[in-house]
Amino acid sequence: MLIFSLALEEPEKMGLQERSETFLEVWGNALLRPQVAAFVRAQADRLARLVPEPHRLAEQLPWLSLSALKFRERDALEAVFRFWAGGEKGPEVFPMSRLWDSRLRHYLGSRYDARRGVSDWDLHMKLHDRGARVIHTREFRRWRDTGVAFELRDSSAYHVPNRTLASGRLLSHHGERVAARGYWGDIATGPFVAFGIEADDESLLRTSNGQPVKTASEITQHNVTELFREVAAWGRPTANHGTPEQVHGEGPGSPERAAPSPEFTVHFLPLGSAQTLHHKSCYEGRFHLLYVACGMVHLLSPDLGACVAPGGHLIVELARYLVDLRQEQLQGFSARAGELAQAAGFTPQNQDRPSETFARFYKSGDSACLRSHAAVQSTTPPPGALVPPSVQSATPPLDALVPPLEAGNPPPEGLTQPSEGKTPPSERLKLPSESRASLSEVQAPPTGSQTPKPESLPRLPDTQPPISDL
Repeated sequence: MLIFSLALEEPEKMGLQERSETFLEVWGNALLRPQVAAFVRAQADRLARLVPEPHRLAEQLPWLSLSALKFRERDALEAVFRFWAGGEKGPEVFPMSRLWDSRLRHYLGSRYDARRGVSDWDLHMKLHDRGARVIHTREFRRWRDTGVAFELRDSSAYHVPNRTLASGRLLSHHGERVAARGYWGDIATGPFVAFGIEADDESLLRTSNGQPVKTASEITQHNVTELFREVAAWGRPTANHGTPEQVHGEGPGSPERAAPSPEFTVHFLPLGSAQTLHHKSCYEGRFHLLYVACGMVHLLSPDLGACVAPGGHLIVELARYLVDLRQEQLQGFSARAGELAQAAGFTPQNQDRPSETFARFYKSGDSACLRSHAAVQSTTPPPGALVPPSVQSATPPLDALVPPLEAGNPPPEGLTQPSEGKTPPSERLKLPSESRASLSEVQAPPTGSQTPKPESLPRLPDTQPPISDL
């Protein structure tokens, strides 16, 4: 919601360059500049006031619909925005630098003192070998150490914790469940692979003496700026006339014109709706494109496939850029994802050059998975775009941001994940080094006519890269 609000900001209030730079900092940096932090607080305060009032929300943000959410989820969403807006004062409420270092120490263990060599190894021997050669050693090392991926200004300007990266977990302490707020996001791969390793402009990928001329940060800024430029020009009648400066209102003497209201609606769905979506007749066979992030492949099932119309497409993100997975594990993940997609009623697309980053499928009209479900009538209008919070790759659950144990204090030593039979929604899989047995079991193909089950696919480690939801 914050990203869409930023992308659709009126040009008179925020220019194109400022908009793209703000997005990069909010999306990819653990620490923000004071100006960007002030923007986040203002937007969060606005959203917190609009969420409980559907009529005002429809007037001011016509592209957003929360009608499908339950009341307790709306309350939790409002609490998230209140926290972003600074309802709890002081940097000690969310000490991002200390949380980042704590996560890094836990991740590296005895290798922490050699963390610079570890980051260089992960970059050169893994990410570079997998196609991300434009990521520079200096920017990757800086992100590993501080969490700041895009340093667009002086390094001393980044000191305000990015509260939008906070998430919560229910931990077990002395046999009781307690809530703790912290950072459990990516600390291994980095946000560079989302926008920074490919470009339509081939000059950005040029090399000199075997080294890329542009860094991943520069390519990311270029790609994001072009995306926002297209959004700003969307639907304008003058889009095909005049110079680019005149089209986008950036020329001297040409005032910027606001873009018309977007002709789309983003519908947020309740948590866990991926398993029950097919029960509603308004969603069955409704969608033409289904995108599944690598950390949510376990949700791919025949029930979810029934929501895709015949001829629709499925795109599954593969685990290519997860540095903690070995090559045989990557192949096993790709094979298992293909089995789950076919069990859900999809057929692989024939490609001359198969991609190692995405697996593409389509829904054939005579699929065996196309069956009639007992539809439950619902008054929810068919959405134009559905964003269930539980299936986003980089967004914490809406009800996950809960008060910390004590203001300014991290979870005490000895806090562990609850070991009951049901896994909490916010829990992630342990690192591959801690669960190699489960990964080796998943890589074995099913025997005979055994149908692959979605729960047999392991959840990926909590070091997965933040993939953009745009």
